[in-house]
Amino acid sequence: MAVDAGASRGATGTGMEPSALDGRRVLVVDDDAELREVVGAYLAAAGAAVDHAEDSVAALAAAAARPPDLVVLDRMIPGVDGLEVARRLRRASDVPIIMLTALGEAEQRIEGLEVGVDDYLAKPFSPRELVLRAAGLLRRARAAAIDEGDAALGRLRVDAARRTIALDGVELPLTGREYDLLAYLVRRPGRVISRETLLQEVWGWTVGDVSTITVHVRRLREKIEADPASPAIIATVWGVGYRLEPAAVGA
Repeated sequence: MAVDAGASRGATGTGMEPSALDGRRVLVVDDDAELREVVGAYLAAAGAAVDHAEDSVAALAAAAARPPDLVVLDRMIPGVDGLEVARRLRRASDVPIIMLTALGEAEQRIEGLEVGVDDYLAKPFSPRELVLRAAGLLRRARAAAIDEGDAALGRLRVDAARRTIALDGVELPLTGREYDLLAYLVRRPGRVISRETLLQEVWGWTVGDVSTITVHVRRLREKIEADPASPAIIATVWGVGYRLEPAAVGA
């Protein structure tokens, strides 16, 4: 088992408000039965309904049978690995995914972010921290579902009801997180937004790895920039963050 033994005593002491995960379905995927039991106990104590899977086949079947609100996914599982499971889940939905890994290298985390993983926890980890991160992701997903209203900026059009963004009248092939990020920038044209602010406002995290932002901005640029290597729409403000340039979209 790869959880912090000291932090895993007393699952009822999660410190979460009762409604944070109340009624939300969480799928825990790991081939370590004891880890699944401990993580599941913490999530259940915070109000979640928990499903378990020990390998990739069971994980994908469980997700299809009872679509989860969040997935806790070990990277190294029997069958296809966690990255491929995340990729397949992401094709079907925007469900938030937390990946568990014993691999701490930045490149390994970036691989996960590129296929749509929302957050990472390195083993060993505190179950309390996992619950807090899960609750944060679900709060953000819930907030993103609230209609902020349509928005327009030059050649960019945000359809809040459909959660789509069009450039020059053509709908962009965005993931849910990419939509959230671009819509946030469109509504704040010309403003320099720090990576830390984006992490908090778009991801709902108060702490976390800002490389998540870097990866998602790179993916956005590949979809909206004429030359992603020399971006004109989403400009980098070195040492600070990013700015959406109104002039680049005809505003």
